[in-house]
Amino acid sequence: MVQVGHADVRAAGELLTEGRRHFVILNPAAGRRRGRRRLESYRRLLEASLPEATIRFTTRAGEERAFAEQAAADGYEVVVAVGGDGTWSNVADRLLASGRENVALGILPSGTGNDFGRNFGYDPRSPADAVRVLAEGHVRTVDVGRVESLSTPDQGGGEPESRHFLNVVGFGFDIAVIDAAAGARFLKGELLYKVTALQQLFRFEGFGARLEPASGGFREARHLMLTVSNGRYFGGGFPIAPAATVSDGLLHACRIEDAVNPLARLRLFNRAERGRHVGSAGVEVLGDAGFRLTFAAPPRFEVDGDVRRAVSETVELRVLPGALRVVAPPAHDGTR
Repeated sequence: MVQVGHADVRAAGELLTEGRRHFVILNPAAGRRRGRRRLESYRRLLEASLPEATIRFTTRAGEERAFAEQAAADGYEVVVAVGGDGTWSNVADRLLASGRENVALGILPSGTGNDFGRNFGYDPRSPADAVRVLAEGHVRTVDVGRVESLSTPDQGGGEPESRHFLNVVGFGFDIAVIDAAAGARFLKGELLYKVTALQQLFRFEGFGARLEPASGGFREARHLMLTVSNGRYFGGGFPIAPAATVSDGLLHACRIEDAVNPLARLRLFNRAERGRHVGSAGVEVLGDAGFRLTFAAPPRFEVDGDVRRAVSETVELRVLPGALRVVAPPAHDGTR
């Protein structure tokens, strides 16, 4: 549940001025189309709290990017994405690419994982609380990540590009789970990830990778999974980088070396669900300003839940400290 306080707002962020204009992008396909059932609720809440907001519905994959570019060009002060991590990430990428410094991202959870929102305490079961936070207009400055290396959407249809990310970039086991989840018809939300992840613990073969932190040194091994996080959570609530915050000026690489024994993998999975995997044998989390990852062939990887394919064998990532303004509850932990 989102907890919103009013004390010490200056320490927690800023307050948007009255008269701000909101452009709202709703993605009915988010959350394996569960988002359709939430749209009417969000529409009513938005009309009551922000009656002057401009609302647009996406009708095809990736259309939120075009809407975000339009909103930025038209001078809207707040661009709101209703969806999950993929929708939020696509909108944020276009806002950052616009170069505008006085635009803020608003997020309303209606996706499968909603992991970026967990960093602020959002509960996807409480649309009214999320809209209330949006209407109150507290803005926090957060870090974002950037995949500097070129990649394309996994299904094709796009030019190679660099990409910003809000929450996580994942390789290996992460991709196997996403592929498996795409074929699951009767599961949703956190249960979807957990069930498909358990299946892949017994099927995924592992992969080789070399990890080079920006500060120097390297790690090279056969891995089960490798993630580079801006936030703490991924996979529907797994605290994969327990010490991370979205305003610590770092990316956090979690490397889990492969355990051939499926039971050893299962023990790691159970520990990771509670954030207790750190310190286990073959598990390491490194915080740095950036990382270079090298593979035997151009890898497939996920950017905030959307699968992409690298152009080359090397993928370079870096943090952009304080690059994005987000409408969110005020922080009470000393972060921005």
